[in-house]
Amino acid sequence: MTFTNRGALLLTTAICAASSVSAQDDATFLGTLRIESEQAQSLLGNTEITEEELDDRAPASVADVFSGESSVTVSGGAAMAQKVLVNGVEESLLSVTIDGARQNKGAFHHTGNVLIDPYLLKRVEVSEGIAPADAGPGALGGALAYTTKDARDLLDLDDPFGGMIGVTTGDNGTGVRRNMALYGQQGGFEWLLSASRQTGDDYEDGDGDEVEGTEADLTSYMLKLGYTTKSGKRLTFAASETEDTGGRASQGGFIRSDFGGLVSASRPTTIIDGYARRSSYTLSYTDENPQGWFAPSAQLTYNEQEVDVGAVSGVNYSLSGNVENEFHLANGTLTAGIDAFDESAVATEGTSGAESHQNVGLYAQARQDLNDRLSVSYGLRYDYQWFEGADGSDFEEGGFSGNAALDYVLTDTLTLNAGLATTFGGFALGEAALVNYGSDWTYDDFGASRSNSARIGLRWNSGPWAISGALFHTEINNVNAVLPSGGDRGAQADVTTRGFDGSLAYNWDRGFAKVNYTHANVTLDDDTISGTSYYLGRPVGSIMGLEAGYDIRDNWRVGGTAEIAFENDSTDTDLPAYEVLNLYTTYQPAALNGLELRMDIKNVFDEQYASRSSDGLDYTGSVIPLYEPGRTFTVSATMRF
Repeated sequence: MTFTNRGALLLTTAICAASSVSAQDDATFLGTLRIESEQAQSLLGNTEITEEELDDRAPASVADVFSGESSVTVSGGAAMAQKVLVNGVEESLLSVTIDGARQNKGAFHHTGNVLIDPYLLKRVEVSEGIAPADAGPGALGGALAYTTKDARDLLDLDDPFGGMIGVTTGDNGTGVRRNMALYGQQGGFEWLLSASRQTGDDYEDGDGDEVEGTEADLTSYMLKLGYTTKSGKRLTFAASETEDTGGRASQGGFIRSDFGGLVSASRPTTIIDGYARRSSYTLSYTDENPQGWFAPSAQLTYNEQEVDVGAVSGVNYSLSGNVENEFHLANGTLTAGIDAFDESAVATEGTSGAESHQNVGLYAQARQDLNDRLSVSYGLRYDYQWFEGADGSDFEEGGFSGNAALDYVLTDTLTLNAGLATTFGGFALGEAALVNYGSDWTYDDFGASRSNSARIGLRWNSGPWAISGALFHTEINNVNAVLPSGGDRGAQADVTTRGFDGSLAYNWDRGFAKVNYTHANVTLDDDTISGTSYYLGRPVGSIMGLEAGYDIRDNWRVGGTAEIAFENDSTDTDLPAYEVLNLYTTYQPAALNGLELRMDIKNVFDEQYASRSSDGLDYTGSVIPLYEPGRTFTVSATMRF
């Protein structure tokens, strides 16, 4: 591992850059443990990307959402290609929700899993390995929970109507991004309607070469309705649809939006229209002012994930829901409930066939402060699953999942965190677009998966300083082949990620600086994992993330993020190091209330690199890596009224 002079310059520049956030004092409930600081939550693997951080990053893609993080990495390219990895584990092995609603995923291996437009995203909670029982079924490697804004998040209590209009443009394929949102509230009713549209050209990488099939062509809509009674009973409905319809790189009739191309001259790259869509509809009920022990909530969700990648296409369908109650104890809470889903993967073109998968789960999760020094969280769930293969074969199995975590104050400045979890994963749907492709799928030795996770570490807080470090280990066993070789769906694999997470942060009145470091050693069946182990993980190695910010004046902010990937020589092909710096500034003219102007410079050093979480980086003999954009300038204006 080497740290270059440019890496030192990145660190110095990022710390001197950026925007102001204050230290967080309020207690938070992030995943498995209720404790007093964001650093403690990060130590347990439960990291929150806050609304303030999202405002700083101004994300136009899911990759931007996690800019500056080290434990969460995102592959690059067009929106339909981006995949999220947590400590090197692919998101298909995590429980993924949007506003609490379960998301089905994995329609085609050369595209991402959950298509997201981050416009109006409020926060993201990441549970690494140790997920609570109420995070939902199938959280083998943890959980990702995205939350979007409601009308009441954007309006003052006495304000009946408002809106936002924004436009972003720039060079290097940025094109034009247009955002609009209108929202209102009256007499307990509230509504929000938003739309986003981005179009652009293929971008150029750090060497100035055009990367074909990366043009922006994203459309997104969202409608949210809500009614809250005077006694606090709240009913909401949300509908959203996001589409990526740009021209994408294709070889042999298949879109491979995650590759820069293939080396083979017999399979030249052509550009064809791609299609990826996520549609979601969610009905929710909560009691925001419960009396006594009865504090119920319920949710029902239907969503689809569809891809058309040229030679084949497929759709994942999901109907899910849950009913739960939060019991208030003398020293904490106990959440107990039941959840269920009915999902299917259906090939719609180029081949035929379908799989179906159902689950019913019972769960309980307690979060308690036992005394001034010790907080604990512990939970149990039981899931029973049914599965029907494309050949009509039936499987069913059940299993328990359990988790326990503690936060113990050793001294006034030093705290110990530790957690354990075992998770029943059960079965998993195969790749919708390729059901029975080439040959009929077989299900010999098809079975249920399970994971075991552990994490232990320390955090130190003194004045403006916060330092934390933790060792983690997650082992996921008997994962069935989602992309079966020769049609063998019963083929199984074991995935393990182990390593270290660390963080150093400093906060002052007008700014902050933060450095994150993660080393994740990811193995497949005890060997270093390949960069094309779809639906499993990637050999990310060592990553450093930096973020900093400073308020020059109350209406003028500067900031930046950086990512440093150290050389990874654990694979057959050494993965090269790279250093990427992004800077921004925002300004709010005093004479124009509600207007915000922003300028970004991304990849300041014009680095030629492919994200460490991209596919095929160690297949250089056959795969051309998907290189990220070179230096890119963007300007934007947002008007709030």
